[in-house]
Amino acid sequence: MSLVSIDDFKKLIEQNAKNNGWILNEDDAWLTELIGYLWENKQRYGYPSCPCRLAKGEFEKDKDIICPCEYAAPDIEEFGHCYCALFFKKDFFKEGKSFRKIPERRPESKI
Repeated sequence: MSLVSIDDFKKLIEQNAKNNGWILNEDDAWLTELIGYLWENKQRYGYPSCPCRLAKGEFEKDKDIICPCEYAAPDIEEFGHCYCALFFKKDFFKEGKSFRKIPERRPESKI
């Protein structure tokens, strides 16, 4: 069980975005909800699995969907944001783009 507060967890997410050259979703309600779900999964499983995908609760089976998941970088490169719309390319909103549902990259065998 993690003792990290949700505020500290949000700072970790912000730092993760910065370290990867990304920005976070500018929609505060969406961002707050996603971070809350990630934090809940961290409490539940011991790791912040993607809230937009069904975790099995077993690290080895879920490690590809631990945020930022292994699909985030290619999704951001191709579509401008990750599957959950948590992380975005730095210029995404400046260019007037809006986020949209993107295809699932996770292999069906892992779903």
